[in-house]
Amino acid sequence: MSESRIGERRSSAGRHLGSLLKEIAIVVIGAIIVSSVLRAFVAQPFVIPSGSMENTLMVQDKVVVQKVTDFSRGDIVVFVDPGNWLGTDYGAEERGPVGQALEFVGLLPDTSSQHLIKRVIGMPGDTVTCCDAEERITVNGTPLEEDAYLYEEPDGDPVAPADVPFSVVVPAGRLFVMGDHRNDSRDSRCHLSDVPAGGGPIGADAFVPVEDVVGPAFLIAAPFDRFQRLRVPESFAAIPDPSAPPPERAVIEPQGVGC
Repeated sequence: MSESRIGERRSSAGRHLGSLLKEIAIVVIGAIIVSSVLRAFVAQPFVIPSGSMENTLMVQDKVVVQKVTDFSRGDIVVFVDPGNWLGTDYGAEERGPVGQALEFVGLLPDTSSQHLIKRVIGMPGDTVTCCDAEERITVNGTPLEEDAYLYEEPDGDPVAPADVPFSVVVPAGRLFVMGDHRNDSRDSRCHLSDVPAGGGPIGADAFVPVEDVVGPAFLIAAPFDRFQRLRVPESFAAIPDPSAPPPERAVIEPQGVGC
């Protein structure tokens, strides 16, 4: 075989390899772009870091959050920490540079230590009270049946909806949220007597600003044996709308109440 034909074959193989690598690069870059757009505008995955939503959500569950839909009472929402709820000692899973890059473009679930996940109990204007004669949370005077999602103790009984009596009227543009594992969740109940670091009424940080909500979680995507759609419990359908517009400031009774 002549040297010229050998050179031609090598050149052809080189062009083929170069074309293949180019196609792979285009596919990878395209996937990253699509994933980034989806993460920014459509949906975003998150990892569950704690047991505050057990047994609805378990530690290390991967959930998907919708960004292009509204939410309502009963939805499970991811939101930015509204007022140092996590504290200074909390630390989320640390990833290396590659993991952080993949997380940024949406190829890995978000492990941010600035986000929390809870269930919406009260919308703006709602009156949330603990508790009635049967130890149930009421919303706008209607008892909320929570047995379907509250954490169950080893003996099979659900945890108490709340341990300390309170009544709040949720202010405009804010939400009142609670974890399903009430004994392991520092939620809105636990911040009703907090003094906001930036000033403002006592207890203001107990109510999550609507604009800080990333969106409702609609799917447990992993692990595979936990794969399921997340739906609003039927009991929330019985809750009436508030009878008056939401106040500008929260109404909290008694003053100084907390977990």
